[in-house]
Amino acid sequence: MTPAIKICGISTVEALDAAIDARADYVGFVFFPPSPRHIDGHAASALAMQAGERIGRVGLFVDADDGLIAKSVKAGRLDALQLHGGETPQRVSQVKARFGLPVWKAISVATTKDVEKANAYDDVADLLLFDAKTPEDAALPGGMGLRFDWSLLDGWRGRPGWGLAGGLTPQTVAGAIQQSKPPLVDTSSGVESAPGVKDPALIRAFCEAVRNA
Repeated sequence: MTPAIKICGISTVEALDAAIDARADYVGFVFFPPSPRHIDGHAASALAMQAGERIGRVGLFVDADDGLIAKSVKAGRLDALQLHGGETPQRVSQVKARFGLPVWKAISVATTKDVEKANAYDDVADLLLFDAKTPEDAALPGGMGLRFDWSLLDGWRGRPGWGLAGGLTPQTVAGAIQQSKPPLVDTSSGVESAPGVKDPALIRAFCEAVRNA
């Protein structure tokens, strides 16, 4: 079965159209100012209008308060919320109850113990997204092109709804799919020509690589 495809960090109409044309399943809108992929409510509204019903929209948040999430949900007409910070299981449950949308929880991975932490979110998150853990002094919790040892997921037996992120590119995604068989793959910097600048050709190549894996 072909994994679902998410292209995260979409910030321009050109990148959005490339993702839609390449038949990605989701695009990610980043609502986190330190990120080079951050967009505000005005940009999110314009992108949502351009997208219409052609592709799913996931809002990425890092330890955000309810006010920011509420504004972003309305502006981006979001279909799901991705929590990419240090949100606890209790916070994930609160967000899901407050906004009535599916919640994806990113799990930062460097060791087997990190994978085991996913179990705490199994009953509250709709999807668990395993991503590479960034250095402690890093400004961003993801989107840095880092990857982790995919074999760490071999023994994980959690929920069926999960995804793989971290260092996925048109060149690496097929190997990741063959090894880990994720239901969803997520890329951001892997389809960029510079930080925050999506390359339509790389988006197309990534989606083709997923379907050919």
